[in-house]
Amino acid sequence: MCFLLSIPLMAQDSDSLKIDTPQPTNLIVTDSIITDGYDPLAPSRAAFYSAVIPGLGQAYNKKYWKIPVIYAGMATGIYFYIKEDKDYDLFRDAYKRRLAGFTDDQFFGDGATPVISNDRLIDAQRSASRNKDYSIIAVLVVYALNIIDANVDAHLQQFNVTENLSVESGIEINQINAQPNYGLSLKLKIK
Repeated sequence: MCFLLSIPLMAQDSDSLKIDTPQPTNLIVTDSIITDGYDPLAPSRAAFYSAVIPGLGQAYNKKYWKIPVIYAGMATGIYFYIKEDKDYDLFRDAYKRRLAGFTDDQFFGDGATPVISNDRLIDAQRSASRNKDYSIIAVLVVYALNIIDANVDAHLQQFNVTENLSVESGIEINQINAQPNYGLSLKLKIK
């Protein structure tokens, strides 16, 4: 019983307030390259920005020269869509007028026989419709490439590029048979 009563007395004997002092650490620098921290969300953020507004991901990656290229590609596709839509309407209206019995369309000409036949007007409508579809596909391809480019560029910005790793190619002429020998070397410098 004396032993059990003495345990609380021993517990009060020690100081319950302890302050941990940090131990000094020694840092060893193995390479002189100072890199920013890796942000794993940067590629997805850049892709999202480009998906919302084309070119915004390139601005996020600070590749401003790509923005006019993206908009020029999309504008070209939209221009050809509008042009082919007007041509389609022109050929369709002329064909409808011919079916109604009129001979005053711009493809009929001045004579009694049409310069462009009805079959050719049908083919022109199909061609214009197909070209409209290609124009839409071209705009969507440029849009998709915009997103892919922003994502890949954000990945590559975080890639460590140093002089310690290099790839060199070379061509050497063989002195015996005068044929070229091709070579590729991968060099890794470890300090």
